[in-house]
Order: sequence, then structure tokens, then C-alpha cells
Amino acid sequence: MFEPHLLLNTEIARSNISRMLTKCKDNNIVYRPHFKTHQSAEVGELYRELGVDCITCSSFKMASYFADNGWTDITVAITVNQYYADDINALASKINLNILVEDVAVINELEAQITSPVGLFIKIDAGYHRTGVDVEDFDQIKKLLGALKQCKNLIFIGFLGHAGNTYDAKGKEQIIDIATPAMHQFVALKVFLKDEFPLMQLSWGDTPSCSVLEHFEGIDELRPGNMVFYDYVQSIIGSCELPDIAVCMKVSVIAVHPKRNQVIVHCGAVHLSKDRVELLDGTISYGKVVGIDGNSWDINKEVGEVIALSQEHGTIRVGDDLIHSIKPGDTLAILPVHSCLTVNLMKEMYTNRGQKITCMR
Repeated sequence: MFEPHLLLNTEIARSNISRMLTKCKDNNIVYRPHFKTHQSAEVGELYRELGVDCITCSSFKMASYFADNGWTDITVAITVNQYYADDINALASKINLNILVEDVAVINELEAQITSPVGLFIKIDAGYHRTGVDVEDFDQIKKLLGALKQCKNLIFIGFLGHAGNTYDAKGKEQIIDIATPAMHQFVALKVFLKDEFPLMQLSWGDTPSCSVLEHFEGIDELRPGNMVFYDYVQSIIGSCELPDIAVCMKVSVIAVHPKRNQVIVHCGAVHLSKDRVELLDGTISYGKVVGIDGNSWDINKEVGEVIALSQEHGTIRVGDDLIHSIKPGDTLAILPVHSCLTVNLMKEMYTNRGQKITCMR
């Protein structure tokens, strides 16, 4: 039986990790990678082997999973409220835990319930406008800091942010144009508060800016996650090149329709998600399709683009020069638009050497 499965090239992943670690060392800042992309204790070991000892997670479930696998310094990078108190207490009793807040009432509620010291970042909106305190809202920031001064178990560490709007960029220059002023505003918080909080830290996170920028003056740690695998969208916006993508979906051709230049594969939204990317010619793609031999894909053998997804089916647009060379039963490789969601859906990977790697379930 053949089912779509996710392949991982561990050599590429290790190279991606090493490159980011070197950048952090060159800037004398901490590398605290986000583990939401791979969600795997085994992939986590690639980081540990290179000397990484602190991580970021996107939920308390994920943080507990990695704590159970030996990670003892974890930031949960989602804004919390008072209903997370039990989760916080369970983790903070056994590891060094950092959390995010952006509301005074939540600080007061948590302080009344937290039983162990917890590091606390104030979540800052650096231009993405998803959530967080506006980077220039000094009145709100001062209110939050005032509340934290009264706390014994909530220990103020600093500010956490990222320029998530870099994902809308069209090339490296746009990434730089978006991230640079956002980072300057972010660093201004340290200047503004340095006399009162001389030990405060700034934590910065998105993969595009962390990949493209070379200098991070004033930043204390970087938290990119997607860069371990990268994906098709990252190659299009300029964060990486196609050879840097460490994962692909191995899929089986189930039908060929030469009259409309389409190939149908067993691989749909339940495998890839429905995230999509707009290509430079204005068309939409759900993944780039390339050739594959065994468990090794070849980015130089371009096949086409995934132009439509249903639950289990993917439709690939193929050119006239290739459509008659593809037949049912052939295998192809799809570079996913969003590797984080693809991993989350698949729950396991296979290395190019056939080793099975499991993910958090």
C-alpha cells in the first residue's frame, strides 16, 4: 500500500541549523529556535548535537512534550491568560519556563495562582498586527511593567516580538525594508527603559528576517522556527533557495489527463493543508512538483505546480514537454508551501535513508 509520506533530508536540516547558529554566535546573541515546525524529539536532537540548549514552543502541550525529552529552558510563545495557570505551574516546577502576557488583569490573576518563579516577556506588536502591545504604546507598556513590579513569581525578562508581515515580502529587499524599521522600533524599547530595567532582554523571531539580515544590534536572542526545513513560500519571498528546503511530500500519480495538461496525485489538503502562494506570474500554487528517485528528490527536475487540492487529491499542471512521460504509478515530490502545517498534518517523516521520525501527537 502506498500512502503520501513526508521525506526529510537531515543533512540539509543540519546545515540550516548550523548556519543560523553561526549567525547568532557572530552577533553574540542566544539562539532559541522555535520547535513548532518539526515537533519532533528526534529532530530536536540535531539542535542539541550542535550545542543549542534553549527552545521555543507554541503551546504548553508542545512544551511538556519537549520537557519530557530533556529540554529544560523553554519559552511558550503564545500570549497566555489566567486559565493557563495549571499548565504553567506544572511546567515551571521542573524547568526554566518563560511565558508571554499583554494584559494587566492577566498579570494580576496569574500572580495570585502561580506557585513557582516564571520568566515573563511582554508580547510586542512590531507591525504584524496579529496581537501584542503596539511597540509605540508606552503608556500600556508602563502599566504592564508597573503591575509586574508588584509580582514575586512573575519575573520580567523583557520584550518579545517578530515581524510576521515579512511573509508578505516579494524578495530579500522587501524583507529588509519591512524588518529593519520594525527592529529599530523594537530596540528603542531597551533604550527607553534601560535605566529602570538594565537587564531586560529583547527576543526576536520570524524566519525571513532572521535568514536575510546579518546584523541584530540590540537584540538578545533569535527564535526562527521554519528555517530548519524552510519551504516553497520561503524560497519565493527570498528567505532561502530551493536547495535549502529540507522536506518534501512523496506522492503517487493516480491519473493523467493529457488534454488538459494535468496530473492527479494522491495528496490533498489533509496532507499539505490549503496554504498557497502567489507565484511571480500571478498564478496560485499549493506546492512545487519535482522529480524523485527513491527517497531523494531533485529540484533540478521541475515537473510543475500543484494548482488545486481537495481532501485527498492534488491536481498538478504539467507542460507539454513532460505530460506524456508521466503515467499512473509514478512517484513525484512536492515541496510544500508551508512545512510547519504539513508536518503537523503528517505527524511523521522518513529520512532519505528510510529512517522513520515521529512527531508530537
